[in-house]
Amino acid sequence: MRLKIMIGLTVLVLIVLNYSIYQKEEIIDKGETVLLELAPVDPRSLIQGDYMRLRYAIEDDAFKTASSVDIKSGYMVISVNAQQIASFVRLEDETPLADDEKRLYYHKTYGGVRIVPDSFFFQEGHADKYQNAKYGVFKFDDSGNHILTDLADQP
Repeated sequence: MRLKIMIGLTVLVLIVLNYSIYQKEEIIDKGETVLLELAPVDPRSLIQGDYMRLRYAIEDDAFKTASSVDIKSGYMVISVNAQQIASFVRLEDETPLADDEKRLYYHKTYGGVRIVPDSFFFQEGHADKYQNAKYGVFKFDDSGNHILTDLADQP
């Protein structure tokens, strides 16, 4: 009986994990591309391998508004222009989103606002491709879920 329960639970865990992977693949395949401008930060971490710590320019704009609000995390509203580059509009409120707006999750830290993911790992030996990156390339679905897929040096 225990063996059947263990097998059943293992199958259930595998189904849930595979469904999560499927959802992320759907966002990558069918999601809308949005570029978030990167702010200067240390380019690489030698201890962790080929890795880049990210900071986004809209975090500073959002912090100016979020610092006056006693909320630890939530959604900001971003606007996407014709080149697919995002800019901060406001913290989420009851106002409906316009056609060119998206929701982006943030959390406040001691010194600012953070957008996750705040790091990007890449294949060893490909640092030259990313050292001049100016944008984080995100894919968004209709629900506001997003995935960082790449870094780009131009729109």
